Amino acid sequence: QVQLVESGGGVVQAGGSLRLSCAVSGSISSVIVMGWYRQSPGKQRELVATITRGDMSNYSDSVKGRFTISRDNAKNTVYLQMNSLKAEDTAVYYCQAINGFGRDYWGQGTQVTVSS
Repeated sequence: QVQLVESGGGVVQAGGSLRLSCAVSGSISSVIVMGWYRQSPGKQRELVATITRGDMSNYSDSVKGRFTISRDNAKNTVYLQMNSLKAEDTAVYYCQAINGFGRDYWGQGTQVTVSS
């Protein structure tokens, strides 16, 4: 089992920055990919960024160049640094972990609201 707890969401003006954190506990050694997803009202959950155990990262086109995913293995935490935020970035952001068996785990989500 893997437990994920997100934090760092809030309200920010357009053009501002936020850093989300995802604290990972449980069977951490089994996790091979961590990711951030987001979901806006009336829309499907969409991929934002992923990072592998080997620190290879991937981003959606909508956030590329503005968001950065990183991990601190000593703190068992994955971060999402979000810069140049836009109103369309407003969503609930979820942390995801995938283990070597393909099972995925999700956090409870954290709300990000960007005011224009």
